[in-house]
Amino acid sequence: MSESRFFHQNRWFQRFPVTLLLAGQVFVRLLRGKLQRAALAEQLGVAGPRALGTVLLMSGLAGMICVMQMGRELIRYGAIESMGGAFALAFCRELGPLLTAGIVAGQVGGTYAAEVGVMQITEQIDALHMLRTNPVDYLVTPRVVACCVMVPILTTFAITIGLGSGALVAYQVYGQPPDLFLNSVRFFLTLEDLWAIVLKAVVFGVLVSLIGCSWGLTTRGGAKGVGQSTTAAVVNIWVAIFLADLVLSLVLAIPPIPG
Repeated sequence: MSESRFFHQNRWFQRFPVTLLLAGQVFVRLLRGKLQRAALAEQLGVAGPRALGTVLLMSGLAGMICVMQMGRELIRYGAIESMGGAFALAFCRELGPLLTAGIVAGQVGGTYAAEVGVMQITEQIDALHMLRTNPVDYLVTPRVVACCVMVPILTTFAITIGLGSGALVAYQVYGQPPDLFLNSVRFFLTLEDLWAIVLKAVVFGVLVSLIGCSWGLTTRGGAKGVGQSTTAAVVNIWVAIFLADLVLSLVLAIPPIPG
C-alpha cells in the first residue's frame, strides 16, 4: 500500500514522458517561429531579476569560501601562485554554473510548477483549449526560451562576482595581489572552457523550465497536489542538473583524436 502511494504521489514514470514530449513540441515550435513575444518578455522578467539577488549573494560567499579553503592547501604545497587557476578550475567550470542553476531551480522552476499546477487544477488549461490557444505556445515555450537566455546571463554574473570576491579574499587573507590572481585565472581558463560554461547554462535552463512546466501540467489533487508537484519538481530539477553536468563533463573532457 505504501509503495503504491509513493508512485501515486511522485508519478515520475508518468511525468518523465510528458517532459520529453514537451521538449519535442517546444523544439518544433521554435523551428516554425512560433513564439509569443509578449509572454516571452514577461517570463524574462520572472527568470532573471527574481533570482539575481540570490545568485549574486551566494556566488560572492561561495567564491570567498573556495579561496579560503584552496589557499590553506596550496600554501602547504608551496603553490600559492596557482590559487587563481585552481579557483578557475573549481568555481568557474563547475561550482558557478551548478550554484546558479540550483538557485534558479528553487526560485524559478518551483514557481513554474506552482503557477502551471494551479492553472491545471482550476481548469484554466482546459479554458485555453476552448479558446483555441495551445498551452505549449502560451505557457511552455516562452518559459523555456526565457530560461535559456537568462540562466547563462545569471551564470556570467555569478562567475564575475565569484572572481571578485575570491580575488578580494586572496589579497586580504593571503596577501596575493589581484593582478596575480586574475592572471592565473586567465592562464588556466581557456576559450573552450567558456563555451562549455555557456553550454551547461543553456542545458540547465532547459531542464529547469521543462521539468517545472511538465510537473505543473501533470498536477492532480487540488492545493495539496500543487505543493507536492512544486516540491517534486525542484528535487527532480536538481537531480537532472547534476546528471546533465556529469554527462557534459565527461563528453567535454574527452580529448580530440589526433588526425
